[in-house]
Amino acid sequence: MANVVVVGAQWGDEGKGKIVDWLSERADVIARFQGGHNAGHTLVIDGAVYKLSLLPSGIVRGGKLSVIGNGVVLDPWHMVQEIEKLRGQGVEITPENLVIAENAPLILSVHGELDRARESQNSVAKIGTTGRGIGPAYEDKVGRRAIRVADLADDATLELRVDRLLMHHDALRRGLGLPEIDRAALLVELKAIAPQILPYAGPVWKILNEHRRAGKRILFEGAQGALLDIDFGTYPFVTSSNVIAGQAATGTGIGPGSIDFVLGIVKAYTTRVGEGPFPAELHDADGQRLGERGHEFGTVTGRKRRCGWFDAVLVRQTCATSGVNGIAFTKLDVLDGFETLKICTGYALDGAVLDYLPTAADQQARCTPIYEEMEGWSESTEGARSWADLPGAAIKYVRRVEELIGCPVALLSTSPEREDTILVTDPFAD
Repeated sequence: MANVVVVGAQWGDEGKGKIVDWLSERADVIARFQGGHNAGHTLVIDGAVYKLSLLPSGIVRGGKLSVIGNGVVLDPWHMVQEIEKLRGQGVEITPENLVIAENAPLILSVHGELDRARESQNSVAKIGTTGRGIGPAYEDKVGRRAIRVADLADDATLELRVDRLLMHHDALRRGLGLPEIDRAALLVELKAIAPQILPYAGPVWKILNEHRRAGKRILFEGAQGALLDIDFGTYPFVTSSNVIAGQAATGTGIGPGSIDFVLGIVKAYTTRVGEGPFPAELHDADGQRLGERGHEFGTVTGRKRRCGWFDAVLVRQTCATSGVNGIAFTKLDVLDGFETLKICTGYALDGAVLDYLPTAADQQARCTPIYEEMEGWSESTEGARSWADLPGAAIKYVRRVEELIGCPVALLSTSPEREDTILVTDPFAD
């Protein structure tokens, strides 16, 4: 049976939650492979709204196994809160349907404090982090001083890990004018949360490989978008992990040969939250209209998103770096009523025309978009469930996007409701 990786192909907020939920009904296992609780998913199911930021989207579907892989940094206190909130909405969550990788690193309160202190004191250039400790937690993982889920099971090991962590963090905090960490209080916090987390812990790599050999369908779910990838994003205005599809393998412990289809989620226009270059950004009435019609506010942070026309250059690039087989094209209905639409097809930089976004930050900042104009449509596409329901101009727009990014549309979404989806190619097909 086919295994599918879902990645955001822009700067996040592409509508992954709905698409993953739509696909999860046909999957047996849904696995998160990177990120933390800094990226939200909003699901609308039978009129009920579920807002997730850490748990896999499949958790709201009965009979599915949800997995949090080792590529995720886990805030255990947030996880407990999110579980309780969903239970309050009638969602059953037990160790039978949720497993956390034993080797997943933890986000501690000290990580959030460090994250916020750095951002507030950075006089050079703010990165635009959510302040939730994601970056510092990944730094500790790479620095081999992280506290991982398995460490919570043994007090002696936990104390050694805390001491190693404090050697690094106390020095940083002194430099930032923060008090040193209260070792005893931190240990009390960790020992108190351990019994609420450990029942969910397991060898995710083993569990996933067993399910794969048994012929189960696995859906790998990423957070954020490929343009925030630590290597291939608009560095340094990026997240602290790899977001592209290859991370699905290393972030869960399953071999790359087990991935059969990569689905890139692509919004019909472009948005970005926080700082960083955005060549096609609009500062006019059209940009305002896109934001209002698309309800462009962050699920987790509530921050207003910057809006612009569709950037085919960026999506073509992310489709290449993630090996995207097909895209899920979302929020087409937001473009309803525009007389004229624009698509960015290239960049002008210092007298040259580029068909990719350069790596150097100063060059990214100087890129100006080259637009192709297309006729808009006055009819509504909201709720369309077949090509026959779409205006001719809307179909022409979708086909042009396919040409420019060099990748076909596999799914077309026309509203937040999961049923309002046009299936072109089944990602789960053998």
